Amino acid sequence: MTEVSNPAMLGPSAREESWQRLGKESFDLVVIGGGVVGAGTALDAATRGLRVALVESRDLASGTSSRSSKLFHGGLRYLEQLEFGLVREALRERELMLTLIAPHLVKPVSFLYPLTHRVWERPYTAAGLLMYDTMGGARSVPGQKHLTRAGALRMVPALKRDALIGGIRYYDAQSDDARHTMTVARTAAHYGAVVRNSTKVTGFLREADRISGVRIADVEDGRETEVRANAVINCTGVWTDELQSLSGSRGRFRVRASKGVHIVVPRDRIVSESGMILRTEKSVLFVIPWRNHWIVGTTDTDWNLDLAHPAATKHDIDYLLEHVNSVLATPLTHDDIEGVYAGLRPLLAGESEETSKLSREHAVARVAPGLVAIAGGKYTTYRVMAADAVDAAAPDLPGRTQPSITDKVPLIGADGYHALVNQADHLAGQHGLHPYRVRHLLDRYGSLVHEVLALADGRPELLKPLESAPDYLAVEVVYAASHEGALHLEDVLARRTRISIEYPHRGVDCAEQVAGLVGEVLGWSSETAAREVEIYNARVRAERESQTEPNDEAADARRKAAPEARSGLG
Repeated sequence: MTEVSNPAMLGPSAREESWQRLGKESFDLVVIGGGVVGAGTALDAATRGLRVALVESRDLASGTSSRSSKLFHGGLRYLEQLEFGLVREALRERELMLTLIAPHLVKPVSFLYPLTHRVWERPYTAAGLLMYDTMGGARSVPGQKHLTRAGALRMVPALKRDALIGGIRYYDAQSDDARHTMTVARTAAHYGAVVRNSTKVTGFLREADRISGVRIADVEDGRETEVRANAVINCTGVWTDELQSLSGSRGRFRVRASKGVHIVVPRDRIVSESGMILRTEKSVLFVIPWRNHWIVGTTDTDWNLDLAHPAATKHDIDYLLEHVNSVLATPLTHDDIEGVYAGLRPLLAGESEETSKLSREHAVARVAPGLVAIAGGKYTTYRVMAADAVDAAAPDLPGRTQPSITDKVPLIGADGYHALVNQADHLAGQHGLHPYRVRHLLDRYGSLVHEVLALADGRPELLKPLESAPDYLAVEVVYAASHEGALHLEDVLARRTRISIEYPHRGVDCAEQVAGLVGEVLGWSSETAAREVEIYNARVRAERESQTEPNDEAADARRKAAPEARSGLG
């Protein structure tokens, strides 16, 4: 299969072609930022028939969009704040993901809400969950189920008996956030968008009083060029203010970074059939099933240090352990932790109702002729945010802009997914794989599984598991570099797979094997492969050391000591 016939293939030759296109063609929109909002905005614009370019200075989903709680949820706690419109909007998005847009990537997940107060709490919580269900929460997932204390303990034997008087089970949905974001970006490419990571915006082009494009640099080789466009959309999340300053335009809102830390522990450390949602003094704590693991999170603290590499501290980890252990019969310890990750939420600060289109969740503003900024929001409503951003850019675009249609556009891999699930045994037999392995691939690639497995034709060794990360096949690493835009070892171990948070070695033990497979596709010399391994190992060391520090400043200093995989950002 050639890259010409498959525009969604973000491989090495497509990368060179996209650089040529960026310098020569004129676009309707340039989208800055390869997180879920940027990828969603590129997809929204491309499916409206616009000429679109998406540039990202690091990797797709390398910031907030790979470090979330990995939930598509309505936001149960917003009901308490009477934000009914927000909840309804988010539940509609969850429904679309589960049924049409990404059924291969987004799956239902159950949660137990433990009840701790007699008389008032059950009817109060039940009323909220009933609203959740009737607003759209129970169309594609089961409705709430009430449990006695004995019933709740049968569902979650890990709980202390005195930690609850009963419980209510309800459903939300989850997804691998980095994989979902990358698939949104590849879908945008499928519909004609130019998508390029490791491509940094270094300045803005102007014609009279309007923004007319951007200057960009390839952070891998230092090349520079200019990209002409009718409008630019800033979708950079916590970097919004930085880009705003670079453009020389006065911002309509400011973005504040809030750090959220999660820990990952083995599945057998918490004996439970369901996830849990626990109230804390400030917010809620989730215990989320994640393959053979649990994700426990999150924290919520201000962060004013390095935006690229937020660091978890010992204090953050202790906070999570303390709160989850308050309800567990067998407490978790630091030794149980397999992975830790920290991400930054872009929260709005200093908005002005007169100058920006605002909701409680996100803000969109046309900050100058030819320049739109969008910030805030949450992962679940990325598609709504993207549509709002393109709508805001419409005054700068020639002709009439078509309405958004992404509520009708499945992501690549969705078409045919359900039939393939039914055919998993047959597909497994064809390739000499166990059916559970094929089902795992289907939940990562959907109907693109044929494309993945085709890379192993004549190379049966690629259908073997990675030696130190057996949840993944060697062919998945090759596919990450040949089709999914991975350029560095970190891209594969932290985002195309989740090895960096799913194994106690955090990717170090399989780094050499993975570098060998990626290097075949990207043409690495043995020296380049060795350097990639060295840089990745330094990253893991720095993260481990930061997680022993007592405060943000010390942890940040430890984390920043590691070299950048992308030399142009160092």
